[in-house]
Amino acid sequence: MRHRAIAYALLSAALFGASTPLAKIFVGSMAPLALAGLLYLGSGIGLAAWLALRRQFPRPRLTGLQFVWLAGAIVAGGMVGPALLMYGLARTDAASASLLLNLEAVMTAALAWVVFRENVDRRVFIGMAAIVAGGVVLSWQRAPHIGNIAGPALIASACLAWALDNNLTRRVSGGDAVAIAALKGLIAGGTNLGLALALGARLPAPGAIAAAGLVGLVGYGVSLVLFIMALRDLGTARTSAYFSIAPFFGAALALGLLGERPEAAFWIAAALMGLGVWLHLSERHEHDHVHEALAHTHEHVHDLHHRHSHEPTWDGREPHTHLHQHGRLRHRHPHYPDLHHRHGH
Repeated sequence: MRHRAIAYALLSAALFGASTPLAKIFVGSMAPLALAGLLYLGSGIGLAAWLALRRQFPRPRLTGLQFVWLAGAIVAGGMVGPALLMYGLARTDAASASLLLNLEAVMTAALAWVVFRENVDRRVFIGMAAIVAGGVVLSWQRAPHIGNIAGPALIASACLAWALDNNLTRRVSGGDAVAIAALKGLIAGGTNLGLALALGARLPAPGAIAAAGLVGLVGYGVSLVLFIMALRDLGTARTSAYFSIAPFFGAALALGLLGERPEAAFWIAAALMGLGVWLHLSERHEHDHVHEALAHTHEHVHDLHHRHSHEPTWDGREPHTHLHQHGRLRHRHPHYPDLHHRHGH
């Protein structure tokens, strides 16, 4: 399941990275905040339609404190982050902004390791550093000029908001990934678009709205669903590290669309990111650990951590989803900070 989660994280990064050069097509025809709203709304509406189509299939539901985590993630990542970024971009040159956006991965990992106590070792740390360094090289188009501190401070604050979003989303990653992403898209998209219209922005032609919505569905919605599914089995810091490769996919697509030859920085970034991914792929973490008693709902198969009974009506299909109880267990095996391994070290 770990390798499947890694594939989800990389595909999530590819879809989001590809959406960046595609979204730039619409920048000249609509206000940035309105574009952010349409991208999120396209994500929310498209995923909500999929939820309606599959309504006959039971899916995990959020309960109790999980709604607080989800609300915090929506506010931080869907509302506060985009707004701070738009105001920051208006006060910062493109090169500085590109470099500053690499702070999201660093802040996500720092919060995961320091605040939420996710385990980290030297290999994972070096891999994370290599991936971030690749992102810095890739975004270094020219010497950055910081100038007024307000712009960079706003962009850094946006990265902190998204880092908090990533860590809070981790807390609800056992829930229905499509429902979580749809709710975030609808609320954040509606808020951002409403704010843009209130500030005087105008909507573009219906064709442009539909096209932006489609880009948002794939690059934001499907990407977020895959990101949440990766969070379940990899933890926040590792998933964020894989997702940090998104600018590489965006740059590769841009080069393909424009027919340009990649410069040396592109290949240096590719090498650094490849090294970081390899260090994470080859990680092996094993020690005696204790699983405390726990009851929760998520998609699973009957592996080491799922040895429970079922009602006679169960059709034997796996993976499946239902409320299940975990008894206290102590054992040793290779593991990662997934839903069942949130212990201290």
